[in-house]
Amino acid sequence: MINPGPFVLGGNVFGWTVQREEGFRLLDAFVDGGGTLVDTADVYAAWGPGNRGGESETLIGEWLAQGARDRVQVATKVAKWSEHPGLAPTNIAAAIEGSLRRLRTDHVDLYYAHEDDNAVAQRAYLTAFNDLVTAGKVKTLGASNFSAARLTSALQLQRDSGFQPFEVSQDKWNLVERGIEGDLVPVLKKEGLIELPFYALASGFLTGKYRPGVEVDSARAGGVVDYVNDPRNLKLLSVLDEIAAAHHTSVTAVSLAWLRAQPTVGAPIASARTVEQLKDLFAGAALVLAVDELAALSAASAR
Repeated sequence: MINPGPFVLGGNVFGWTVQREEGFRLLDAFVDGGGTLVDTADVYAAWGPGNRGGESETLIGEWLAQGARDRVQVATKVAKWSEHPGLAPTNIAAAIEGSLRRLRTDHVDLYYAHEDDNAVAQRAYLTAFNDLVTAGKVKTLGASNFSAARLTSALQLQRDSGFQPFEVSQDKWNLVERGIEGDLVPVLKKEGLIELPFYALASGFLTGKYRPGVEVDSARAGGVVDYVNDPRNLKLLSVLDEIAAAHHTSVTAVSLAWLRAQPTVGAPIASARTVEQLKDLFAGAALVLAVDELAALSAASAR
């Protein structure tokens, strides 16, 4: 059984903007603060200068090897890495071995199909995932970036075949990216899946640090320009500012608290580059917004 804890620590920064020493400090502080689940993928962080993929799993594995494996659950994924692309059964079998080796463990607690693969019959890849559970290499299965229709068909096939079902979904969801609410979330509610949303802070826009005329020294700054240039999002920031001030907390905490309150959400996934940044993530996990505050945020972010 997956315990997502107060929030899930995103591992996409490990081996990219966070290297070994700071990564170990972050992981220690996360677990010491009550965190229970670390999220990574085989492809992380292939986009970093000089990287090829596998860097995040390797860093986490080195940390786990220092005696932390029993203190935390680990999630990883297959399908998006150029060295192990797609969901062909042979690829899934090879990819999990690589992930286990880099993570220095004999099992992962949560293994995702990082995206769907229309080139492979669903029954074929679902059989492969079920085989990993049967072999004890994976405890829980998840689907990431699936359409509502394809997730529905996968779940039905799993039921019909007596396979281990997908129990977790991981999708883009936050105050400025609410596209899954119309079709996917109703499926999650009906089927009883837990949603662990990624991109919870929209590349940092929902921390409140990105404002018109403000330059931020961050590797993710380029991905926030469109949010800052949208007048609707600036109105949303005003509502976030007001609620944060009322609770004597940060915009980050309020953004995460709104997401935690949404149907099916077990915990948001959020990453940090420093131990100091973890404080706002834990604050978001502890903050409970009033009904009228949740409604105000939902109204301000409606599209």
